[in-house]
Amino acid sequence: MSEAVFDALDFAILGAVLVGSGIYWFKDRLLSSGTTSTAKQPFVPLQKPNVNAPVKINKVAKKTRDFVQKMKETDKTVIFFYGSQTGTAEDYAARLAKEGTQRYNLKTMTADLEDYDMNLLDTLPSDHLAVFVLATYGEGEPTDNAVEFWEHLVAGEDLPEFSTGDYEDAEKPLTNLHYVMFGLGNKTYEHYNSVCRSVDEKLTKLGATRIGERGEGDDDGSLEEDFLSWKDDMWKAVCDFLGIDFLAGNSGPRQATYKIQEHTAEEVEGLKKIYYGEHQEPKLIAGSRPTYDSKNPYAAPIPVSRELFSATADRHCLHMEVDIAGSGITYQAGDHIAIWPINAEQEVAKLAKVLGLTDKLDTVLTVSNTDPASTKLPFPVPTTYRTILRNYIDITAPPSRAFVGQLTPFAPTEEANKTFALWGQDKEAFRINVADARRSLGTVLEKILGPDHTIEIPFDLLIENVPRLQARYYSISSSAKAHPTSIHLTAVVLDYKPDVVPDETVYGLATNFLHNCHGHINKTGPIEPKYEISGPKGSYLIEGNGIKVPIHVRHSNFKLPRNSALPVIMIGPGTGVAPFRGFVQDRAQDVKNGKKVGATVLFFGCRREDEDYLYKDEWPELMKDIEGAQVITAFSRQPGVPKTYVQHRMSEHKELIWDLIHKQGGYFYVCGDAKNMAREVNHKLIEIAMTCGEMSEEKATTYVKELRGRGRYEEDVWS
Repeated sequence: MSEAVFDALDFAILGAVLVGSGIYWFKDRLLSSGTTSTAKQPFVPLQKPNVNAPVKINKVAKKTRDFVQKMKETDKTVIFFYGSQTGTAEDYAARLAKEGTQRYNLKTMTADLEDYDMNLLDTLPSDHLAVFVLATYGEGEPTDNAVEFWEHLVAGEDLPEFSTGDYEDAEKPLTNLHYVMFGLGNKTYEHYNSVCRSVDEKLTKLGATRIGERGEGDDDGSLEEDFLSWKDDMWKAVCDFLGIDFLAGNSGPRQATYKIQEHTAEEVEGLKKIYYGEHQEPKLIAGSRPTYDSKNPYAAPIPVSRELFSATADRHCLHMEVDIAGSGITYQAGDHIAIWPINAEQEVAKLAKVLGLTDKLDTVLTVSNTDPASTKLPFPVPTTYRTILRNYIDITAPPSRAFVGQLTPFAPTEEANKTFALWGQDKEAFRINVADARRSLGTVLEKILGPDHTIEIPFDLLIENVPRLQARYYSISSSAKAHPTSIHLTAVVLDYKPDVVPDETVYGLATNFLHNCHGHINKTGPIEPKYEISGPKGSYLIEGNGIKVPIHVRHSNFKLPRNSALPVIMIGPGTGVAPFRGFVQDRAQDVKNGKKVGATVLFFGCRREDEDYLYKDEWPELMKDIEGAQVITAFSRQPGVPKTYVQHRMSEHKELIWDLIHKQGGYFYVCGDAKNMAREVNHKLIEIAMTCGEMSEEKATTYVKELRGRGRYEEDVWS
C-alpha cells in the first residue's frame, strides 16, 4: 500500500487556511449590522469624471432605514414624510422643508415613507417634529410608497407594534410623537382625503399630539391655494411648539437646494455615463429578473395600435396593445397601466428659448445637493439641459403661484416685474392667466415677457420648483386570462380650448405622446405636437416601424367578484368602458373553462353610434356564450334622437338593475367621469332603490352606501 498524500495534520492546516480566507473575503457580510443584500439602496449615480478636471459629487453612505438615527447623524430635528403618487405631495414636502430651513432656521429633511422603518416613530424625541404630507389615491387608497406604512399603522385590526415595546400606557405607544398633517385629495371622490384623516385619527389614538390644524387640499378646486392658506397658520403653531418667534422669520436671500456644474468637452470624455432619458436602473439579484414599478419602468414594445373612432369623428381614440412577454409583469382585469410620457418638442424649444438655453441644450451638466445630508436627486445625472426639459421635469403643467412670484426679482423689465408680482400674489389674476388657462411654464413666461424676450433664471431654481415628470395611469382594457402577455389600453387623444383663452389649445401630455407612437407604428405622417419618441439614444426604436414605451402596472381593488356566478352591472360611458372590456373578456374565458357565469350587463354611452361606439363589433362575439349578457347603449348626439345618457337608460331598466343587485346579490361598477356622471349614476341607483324597493330617500341612500361598504359598488373614476 502506498503512503497517503496528506496526513491528519496536513488536513488541519489546510482547513484553517480555507476558513481564514473565507473570513477575510466575506468579512463585510459577516460583520454587517443585519442588513441583507436584498435591502433597497438609494439610487444616486456616482460618476467618474476626467481626473484632470475633477467633479465634486456627493458620495452616499450605506442607506439606513432608521430615520431617527439618520436625523441624529445629520443634526436634523424636523422630518417631512411624504406619500405621493403623482409627485405633488413630494413637492409640497420639499417646499415646506426648505421654507422651514430658510425662514425659521430649522434643521429639516424630507423622507419617502417607503424608505424608512415607520415602527420607529415611538423613538422620535419629543422635541422633534414629524410632518406628514399624504395624498389619497383612487377610492380612498394610500399611494404606492405609503402602502407599507398604511398597512402597519391603519389597516390592521390589532394595535400596531413599534420598536420599544415597553410603554407606561400600552395602548398609547406614541406619546412622545409630535406631528403635523396635510392631506391631498379630490372632493369628487367619495373618500375625500381619507388617508390623511385615518392616519391623523390613528396617531392621536396612539397618544401622539398634532401641532396645529390638519390641512386638506382639494385637487378638484384649488389644491395650491388650499396648501398656501393652510401653511401660514401651520408655521405659527410649529413656531409656538418649537419656541421660535414666528414674526422674526428670516426673509433673506434665497438658499439654493441644488448646485449646477456644467462640464467641458474634456470632462465629458471622462464621464462613465451620461443619461439621456433613462430612469432608475434596477438593482439586480443574481438569478432574478428586474422588478418594474413606479420607480423603474419597463420599455415595452407596442405591436398593435389602431384608431377606434370613425374617420368622420372630430377626435381620435387609440387602442394599443402593449407586449409584456418575458418581462415578469402580471396584471388582472381592472388594474391600471402607467405610461411614462415625455414633453413635446415645441414645449422644450419654447422654454429653452425664453430661458436663453437654445444654444446650450446639449451641454452636459451635473446636479448635486447643497446639503451634504441629502442623498436624493430629482433625476439621474450627469445629463443635458435638453434631457432635463424633455424627459425629467413637467414643463407642460401650469407653474405654481408661489413659483411665479419667486421669479419677480429676475424680471428683465419693470412691466414684467409688475406682472410676475401680480400673478404671484393675486389669486384671481393667477387663476385666469395661468391655472384655468392651463398654460405651460414656457407660455406663461412668453406672455409676461413678450415675444423674443428672455429671462435669466437660475437653473437650480427651475429644478427645485418644477415637479418631476410623472407617469399617467389608464384603466387596462384587457383580461390576463385572455391576453396573458399583452396589456390593452384605450385612450382618447386630448386637446381642447380653455374657456378663458379660447384662441389657445391645450394638449394632453400622455395621450398626444401615444398619438405620436401610433403615427410612427402606422406610418401616418407627421403628428402635431411632435414628440421625440425614439428614446435614449434611439433605444425605443424597433426595426421597421416598431416602437417601445416605458410602462409599469399599478394593481387596483377594482375587481370582479370572486364568485363568477354572481351578476355584474357595469356603467361605462366613453373610455370608461375600458376596464369592462377586460371584465367581459374575463367572464367569457370563465365560460370557456366551464365555470358558471352570472348575468353580465354593460351600460355604454357615447356621442354617436356611427362615430365613437367603442368596440362595437367585439361585444356580440364576447358575450354570445354568457347567459344574460347584453350591452345597453345611450347616444347623446345621435341625429334625430333625443339626447340620452347612461343614467337615462338606468331608469328605463330599473327593474333589471334591482333584480340583479338586490335579489340576486350582484355587483355594481362605475368607470368614467367622477364630477358629473358618477354622481348622477349614484343618485339614479338611490332612486331605483326608492322606486323598486319602496324605500324612503334616507333608507335608499343608506342602502347604496352599504353596497359600497361591502365592496359591491365599486368605482374607477377620474375628474
